[in-house]
Amino acid sequence: MSFRISVSGAAADAVLATVPTLVADLVASGITALDPALWGPEAEAEAALRLGWTESVAVSRPLVAEITELRSVLQARGVTQIALAGMGGSSLAPEVITRTAGVALTVLDATDPGQVLSALKDNLAGTALVVSSKSGSTVETDSQRRVFERAFREIGIDPAERIIVVTDPGSPLEASAREAGYRVFNADPTVGGRYSALTAFGLVPSGLAGVDIGELLDEAESISLALAVDSPENPGLVLGAAIAATSPRRDKLAIVSDGTHIVGFADWVEQLIAESTGKLGTGILPVVLELDAPELTEALPDLQLVRVVADAGTELFAETGDEIVVSGTLGAQFLVWEYATVVAGRLLGINPFDQPDVESAKIATRGLLDARPTPAPASFITDGIEVRGTPHVIGAASDLASAIDALLEELGSDGYVAVQAYVDRLALPQLAEIRNKLATLSKRPVTFGWGPRFLHSTGQFHKGGPATAVYLQILATPAEDLDIPERPFTFGELIQAQASGDASVLAEHGRPVLTLTLTQPQQNVATLFQALV
Repeated sequence: MSFRISVSGAAADAVLATVPTLVADLVASGITALDPALWGPEAEAEAALRLGWTESVAVSRPLVAEITELRSVLQARGVTQIALAGMGGSSLAPEVITRTAGVALTVLDATDPGQVLSALKDNLAGTALVVSSKSGSTVETDSQRRVFERAFREIGIDPAERIIVVTDPGSPLEASAREAGYRVFNADPTVGGRYSALTAFGLVPSGLAGVDIGELLDEAESISLALAVDSPENPGLVLGAAIAATSPRRDKLAIVSDGTHIVGFADWVEQLIAESTGKLGTGILPVVLELDAPELTEALPDLQLVRVVADAGTELFAETGDEIVVSGTLGAQFLVWEYATVVAGRLLGINPFDQPDVESAKIATRGLLDARPTPAPASFITDGIEVRGTPHVIGAASDLASAIDALLEELGSDGYVAVQAYVDRLALPQLAEIRNKLATLSKRPVTFGWGPRFLHSTGQFHKGGPATAVYLQILATPAEDLDIPERPFTFGELIQAQASGDASVLAEHGRPVLTLTLTQPQQNVATLFQALV
């Protein structure tokens, strides 16, 4: 079978207690029949417009030939690599698709000027750019498109020969792209961004990069019937119940890759579940972990383990253990987890298709970009690291170590630490090591997100989910800035505004925030790690 699942312990109890009701309520067939009433009257209007992902395999089939043909055209023009400008669902699905297939794709879901410059300097003459934005107004994607257009022109290449656009019909981006002569792929407007893996958003960049996207659709199709049937063995119902119906609820979901051939799958799942469920003060928080993560030996009562393995076996209920184990092809995994997420939304009593708290950070960012105020002075500077934060955190601190201690003291027994790294992740990949260090120190789950990428993923959960987290922002002073054509701000100013805007919204929600700005990033990372010993 293209997907297998095995459950034990609390997850098995949840499945046994919950799935019979889901079957009796015809939830699986209702999802497949596009029934918007499954999530209650408040969600019905939104759900009526957001269930197209259940039909993505059939709707997307005609794209395969179009994408294959365009790939040949681009190759004839001298294109040897594909870059992708996109955020959230527009970038995370193509990233896992291409990495799993072993195909190169430059994913530019960043606004750090150093990272954008790296993409521009990487074989520009042989590059084609896919610009993906559902709304057509995403500030990151718009800014990235503008600098690529200029860069192409500067080396004598017509952008119309190198830029491909994926967007919803009628978006501002569609209008401007067609006017500019770009090749446009219209995405299905009835599919939300985080459910769009098997639509044009996932398939166009992946197929142009060289992935066999027909096979990916075949993988998803092979599990479609099992997901549509109201059966106790339906993997979407089983997984949805296992992640959302434990009693008491384990609202942190540790996702560990343990032998699977799929590369980076947990990052895609993180966005899907966090943005779909983190609202109205509830939700399931995905925590992406490696096999050596400290959380896995802490026996945390609110942490549910999911292992993604090579073969989960044929027994749905395992006799021993306390975990969820899944295996399968990538296409099947995409579809099963999408079904499971909306099932979880029904069990949690929330609308899995909206993101009511995402806009608040965007509004704050726009306000800062319009006003461009002088940054607030640091509360203090230690070894080149500027320290700022909310009053309860910063008021008790005198140096870096005490500032971090003060932040962690705000952490409750059901809380988590969210690390938000607004830096060039190509230049500072070692910064991700801070996750394990903080988990060891706090003995609580720790999430790590590159900014502003995470704003389109866990950002909704941070504002709309349970108010139990503490937030560590890490910024870096860029060595070189980059202007954005026909915009009054630079990439350096944009990423600063995004960090400051999100911090202000978190503070307004009463969340503890500590912001560290690395003025000499390479040296400062070592200093930061020393403070965590």
